This record gives sequence, structure tokens and C-alpha cells, in this order.
Amino acid sequence: MTDDADGTWVDESDWELGAEQVADAVEEASAPPPVVAVVGRPNVGKSTLVNRILGRREAVVQDVPGVTRDRVSYDASWSGRRFVVQDTGGWEPDAKGLQQLVAEQASVAMRTADAVIFVVDNVTGATTADEAAAKILQRSGKPVFLAANKVDNERGEADAASLWSLGLGQPHPISAMHGRGVADLLDNVLEALPAVSEVAGGSGGPRRVALVGKPNVGKSSLLNRLSGDERSVVHDVAGTTVDPVDSLIEMEGRLWRFVDTAGLRRKVGQASGHEFYASVRTHSAIDSAEVAIVLIDASQPLTEQDQRVLGMVIEAGRALVVAFNKWDLVDEDRRYLLDREIDLQLAQVQWAPRVNISAKTGRAVQKLVPALETALQSWDSRISTGRLNTFFKEIVAATPPPVRGGKQPRILFATQATTRPPTFVLFTSGFLEAGYRRFLERRLRETFGFEGSPIRINVRVREKRGHRSR
Repeated sequence: MTDDADGTWVDESDWELGAEQVADAVEEASAPPPVVAVVGRPNVGKSTLVNRILGRREAVVQDVPGVTRDRVSYDASWSGRRFVVQDTGGWEPDAKGLQQLVAEQASVAMRTADAVIFVVDNVTGATTADEAAAKILQRSGKPVFLAANKVDNERGEADAASLWSLGLGQPHPISAMHGRGVADLLDNVLEALPAVSEVAGGSGGPRRVALVGKPNVGKSSLLNRLSGDERSVVHDVAGTTVDPVDSLIEMEGRLWRFVDTAGLRRKVGQASGHEFYASVRTHSAIDSAEVAIVLIDASQPLTEQDQRVLGMVIEAGRALVVAFNKWDLVDEDRRYLLDREIDLQLAQVQWAPRVNISAKTGRAVQKLVPALETALQSWDSRISTGRLNTFFKEIVAATPPPVRGGKQPRILFATQATTRPPTFVLFTSGFLEAGYRRFLERRLRETFGFEGSPIRINVRVREKRGHRSR
């Protein structure tokens, strides 16, 4: 083999760590780690427990109830096992419908997590909101761990026994603040977790579509248009007041499942609770879907909220179609401004199919189906290892990675670890800068398409044999 410095493409035999390490890295990239959701009423110590599990202050903790406005996921590990901790949000404790909101949170956790830690304030004891959530969790079929928080002494442990009444099995007395009992709780959780997340994989049946966007953008109107005049709702999958309701809709001779759509339209009494509720619903719909239609009001300037919803879809790794609604209200001047806004503000989703529609008049809604099919095809697509390595060999020869620390990193080997979304693992002889990774993503898209799907690039730096570790 030729010398390092000339940037020559080399093969797998050059690595220090060999094929077994490749297999491990590919498996790690392709196997979504199991998800543990932490749920409970406001101010019971959910975020404090999340920080304790992570061993660092990540989640926002204040003495004001309901600080966590959204649902956030963090990578964690315990006893050498990787998993994801989902910190579910809180809201004002006097919000109307608190009982329903807590139950809603439990319902979302059921759908999007492999196991649930249900946190109850041991000092207060079980409330009606706790009981409502416990009922949902009992029928989830998921492992549920009841954490009796704020137990600082033996007397508190005795009090925790009263929480058996929730019907979730043995209460685990803990103090998230001081760490008491948390290790034992985590040991129990890990025993029940699957090796690979069972909620991340797609199941068969109709493709699952999330219809999401900021309030009043026309989600209900579009759903009614799709299910009403020209197409028929086959049936509504039964749900209770807090369970999501999916709609099966026939479009272009094919069944599609619109996930969580009724929930997106449901109203809740108080604004602060409602904001949280809408956010949880949006997250839940995206997590439950394979492809998201993000609806944007074309007649108004793009907003931060539009950007946030698009960010949720990309972060969740779902296929994406952007639909500009209310096109009947767009004149020539607005069209010019919108084009500029798209160039400036939606650069991160240039790869997504765009459809200009009017839910009100029915304009171009039939174009949604080909856009959905294109995005899903990209999301499912796989490139052979041979073709991928030839591609990277040519790219690196034409545009080598930037020199770093006097050495030029090389891409030694590349493979696609998984689809949904397409995820690539690059084994390199040095660090690849973020700008160069973005360049590689652009070239991957130019060559292989991937229209409508996010793609992910994981880099594994490998020392070549005989090199001293830096």
C-alpha cells in the first residue's frame, strides 16, 4: 500500500481493528437504542431524575412547576448499555384538564417508548391525575416502573408502600435529588429493556403519515378535503378520549394511515396547557409516522414555529413532504417573497418535495401522493457497499478532506448501516470537519437522490496499524 500522506484510498485490510469492529459500528448505527420515557405530574422531580440518570445537568430544573415545556430526548448509558431517556414536559399545575394532560403524556409515552418510569411524589401521595395515568399505563403492555420520589429516609420508604394502590406493581422508593435508590431502579429498568428499540421500527400495513404544522395552518381542512369530497374515510380506528385516533384514508387507490390526526385537532382549556399539549401531539404524530407532511401557510411569512416543526421531523429521521397551503391567497408579490424566504430560511430542507396546495379549493392536493411515495422510496433506499466505496473514492480523489494537524484524513471504508433514514458509517484515518461532512451529504444527494429523506453520516476514526495514538 502507498504512504498515508498521499490520500490514497485503502481498503478494510488497512485498519488496525478489522472486520469485527466494522460489524460492531454498523450494528451500533443501525440498531436504535431502546427508549425509556420518564412521565408524571408537574414538579414531581422528572427532570431531576433525568439528570441523575445522565450524570449531568441537561434537563432544566427550577422550583417553578412546569418548566419543561417540551419533550426532550437524551442519550444515556448505564452498566455499559446504551439507551435514550425521554424527559416529558410539564405545565402549570392549575391548568384545566390536568388529569387529561397527564394521561395524554402517559399515552404518548406508551406509543414512543420501550419502557416507562412513572414518577409520583411520595410526600403528596397518589392524586387523581396519577390514577388516570396509571390506568393508561396498566394496559400499555410495556414495562412500567413506579418511582416513588422524594424518599429520604426509612419512614418515607414505609409511606411508599401505599402506592401499590396504583396497580403498577412494586413502588421503587428513590430520591432523585440525592441519588438514593436510583441505581437499583435503573438495574431493574435495564433488565426489562429490549436490546434494540421495538418502537423505532416500522410495522406493515398502510404507510403512516403525520399531518403537522403550526396552529390554524389548515390541518383539519386538508384532512377533511382528503377524507371528504373526493375520497372516503374507510373507518376510524377506535380510541378513547385520551387515546390517539388514526384515520385510514384512500388516496389514488391506496390506503394511507394518518396518525394521531384527531388528537391534533382536539381542544384543551387553558393556553399554557394547550401549547404543551399541541407540542406533545406533534412529537407523538411524527414519532408514530413514517413520513410527515409539514403544512405551511403560504400566504404569511415563514415563522420560527414552522422551522421548529421541520426540525422535529429531521431530528426524528422521518421522510418529509412540505406542503404550502392557502395557495389560493398567494398573489404574484407574495410568491416572489415566498421564494426568497424559502431560499433563506428552508435551506436545511432543500431536499424535501414541495407541493403548493389549497385545502379550501382542493388545488393540487392530488400531487401529495406522488410526493409521499417519492419521499418514502428515498427513506427506504439502500446503496450497495461496492457502489458506495467507488463513489467515495472518486469524491475524495477530486476533493480531499481538509488537512488537520498537519495530516490529511482519509476515508478508509464506507458502508450503509441502515435505512429509514439512510444511515452511513465512514471509517476514517482522522476527524472529518462538519463542513466536509455537509459537502459529502450534498454529493450523496446529487448522485443517489434521496429526495424527501434525511440522511445521516456517522464517522468512526480508526488508527492505522503502527500509528501511535495522538
